[in-house]
Amino acid sequence: MDKQYYVYIMTNSTNTVTYIGVTNDLYRRIYEHKNKLGEGFTTKYNINKLVYYEICENIESAILREKQLKSWSRKDKVALINKMNKDWYDLYGEL
Repeated sequence: MDKQYYVYIMTNSTNTVTYIGVTNDLYRRIYEHKNKLGEGFTTKYNINKLVYYEICENIESAILREKQLKSWSRKDKVALINKMNKDWYDLYGEL
């Protein structure tokens, strides 16, 4: 079986800050963010809620998609999240 890669968007409890990342193990990576296992942007801004993710076939396409999403306006990111998760629920429990 081929390895899967994920592009994901997380936010804080008030949905005011977004973070976009790439990983090959979405469950583990979100666990790390939620439990502040590491220092950085997600720890500083209390990013702890998974609100969007997509599966990519390879690391190259995942990185390209991450860069694309990061270049989008907040309005476009919100619209994308709303298509998958209109209430911005934490999707971590569904992984």
